[in-house]
Amino acid sequence: RHELRRLYLSPLAWIIMALIQFILAIVFFTLLNNFLQLGTQKSLLGITNTVVAGTLQNAGLLVLLSAPVLTMRLFSEERRSGTMTLLLSAPLSVTQLVLGKYLGILAYMSCLLMLITLMPVSLYLGTSIDLGQLACGLLGLFLLMCAITAVGLFMSTLSRQPAVAAASTFSIVFLLWIIHIAGTTGNEHVTAVFSYLSLLRHFNNLLSGMFSSVDVIYYLLMCIIFLLLGIWRLDALRTYS
Repeated sequence: RHELRRLYLSPLAWIIMALIQFILAIVFFTLLNNFLQLGTQKSLLGITNTVVAGTLQNAGLLVLLSAPVLTMRLFSEERRSGTMTLLLSAPLSVTQLVLGKYLGILAYMSCLLMLITLMPVSLYLGTSIDLGQLACGLLGLFLLMCAITAVGLFMSTLSRQPAVAAASTFSIVFLLWIIHIAGTTGNEHVTAVFSYLSLLRHFNNLLSGMFSSVDVIYYLLMCIIFLLLGIWRLDALRTYS
């Protein structure tokens, strides 16, 4: 609750939320207008595959760009301002500190996700959409938020400079976003490995309505690995402080 309150007291959180909604509103209107203009051609794919999936895919890109800015201050600001020692001396375990900050950011992301959901759901007032595919797409977007937030939290424990943490987070996430491209020229095994590591491939699978435990496990593993790395890093800081 403390981390979420701190986040909403910052104008940055409100600005990012407003910008994402504004940009997605333009994207949503453009996709819907194109669907109506090219009715016959687009109707073969359906409004869910074109407008809903397209909106959520662009939302994923915006999350990729904005999440590093939101997570960069989690621990970097504490270290730069000198309050990290006070934080580590609190009667809380390192795991509680990490999970507290992580869940605080995820609560903000959940609010953002609910606002994003209103756009595709509004189509239900005038037409029928595939609710199963919409649910899969929203699950994929939420899991993407969870994974990127975990990466950002870990990177914020490595540097005293929030800007460095943000740049490092974006670099890692962007690499994982496009890593499947590197496997297009290799053999089948290399292609399979790079495809599995790709954030985009798993996200697209869920956007298309194909729910698979493989995709969900991939995101959960990312969250667990980077949270454990964050806990390990903070434990080392507590030991040497």
